[in-house]
Amino acid sequence: MKLWDKGLPTDQKIDMFTVGNDRQLDLVIAKYDVQATMAHAKMLHKIGLLSEEDISGIEKELNDLAKEVEAGTFVIEDQFEDVHSKIEFELTKRIGDAGKRIHTARSRNDQVLVAMHLYLKDELLQIKSQIKELSQLLLVSAEKYKEILLPGYTHLQIAMPSSFGLWFSAYAESFVDDLYFVNAALKVVDQNPLGSAAGYGSSFPIDREFTTKELGFETLKFNVVAAQMSRGKSEKSAAFAMSSVAGTLSKLAMDVCLYMSQNFDFMSIPSELTTGSSIMPHKKNPDVFELIRGKCNKIQALPYELSLLTNNLPSGYHRDLQLLKEGIVPAIQDLKASLEMAIYALKSVKVNDNILEDSKYDYLFSVDTLNELVMQGMSFRDAYVKIGQDIENGNYKPEKNTKHSHIGSINNLCLKNIEEKLKHV
Repeated sequence: MKLWDKGLPTDQKIDMFTVGNDRQLDLVIAKYDVQATMAHAKMLHKIGLLSEEDISGIEKELNDLAKEVEAGTFVIEDQFEDVHSKIEFELTKRIGDAGKRIHTARSRNDQVLVAMHLYLKDELLQIKSQIKELSQLLLVSAEKYKEILLPGYTHLQIAMPSSFGLWFSAYAESFVDDLYFVNAALKVVDQNPLGSAAGYGSSFPIDREFTTKELGFETLKFNVVAAQMSRGKSEKSAAFAMSSVAGTLSKLAMDVCLYMSQNFDFMSIPSELTTGSSIMPHKKNPDVFELIRGKCNKIQALPYELSLLTNNLPSGYHRDLQLLKEGIVPAIQDLKASLEMAIYALKSVKVNDNILEDSKYDYLFSVDTLNELVMQGMSFRDAYVKIGQDIENGNYKPEKNTKHSHIGSINNLCLKNIEEKLKHV
């Protein structure tokens, strides 16, 4: 069954090519199409296009279909082009002509649009919640380990003292920046496109304000052509937000992989969270963080994939837009899984509290020593030259303690203010 079927046969190869893997992907948005169909039916009843008997039957069967979707028993067989045709078929089979009336005043175009808007909104809210949970965990770890010094690196060369407090809270604050992007994407998708039909509106006296409230959208997409143009734009907005999150998460995963290596030995995770080698019995590999890194690097390519699909399309609907789901749906699942595993694994991280005992970190405090000379009255330039010469001649004797370090005051300032940022994003 196809919603556009006029009784004329379609070549089987054409059918297979044009449908693609839509049936599998549409299972993800099935619950949202049920929601939107319910709101649309209630609106049709409100304006007198569905009778009391019609709406009663439709509501009952849609509620049953929602339960089937939730239970995982809802399937889209090969004879159906997509979830929309399957749901209409089920309604018609179960309640007769009322099911045939459900498509009044809407098009498959705005069915897809509203389902995707609802789906993206729901998923972005879940991603936002996960980011906040991860950021809170990072801040708790930052507080716990704020006194433990960690070598800072620039150019992958030993630079200045940092701390685990700064390292953990740096990622917490970076995720706050990512949340700004997520909030922006939510603003874009939280607009109701239902009622735009094929992109040019409907001559039926529909009530779009009603469906907007019924579906919990903040506002509606007023211009019906703009509503159609939001297909692709909504997905790209979500993809750019996800890419920002993925960039931060990938960097965090890379740090963990680096810091767990024997050459750094800054931190470790329990053996049960690592994997081994088929021939090297000593190996304990951080595969979970490597896969987080890899998945997140793939996600960072998503905005450009979606841009290439849509960047030379004129206004109106084009079948190219069907391919957007192939990128965005798996990427959302990968990002959520990566955030979940990062939260799970980082709870078990143990840090090394005596890293600076290694002599290769002797010069970490050279800037502190330089600043001490400046405080005693020497000019910065002379102090810089003196310390540089002492290091070159082997006369520099570092004081490996925190009394010369600025780390403590920065830690305290960070933790309080990042926590406040996180509350308001």
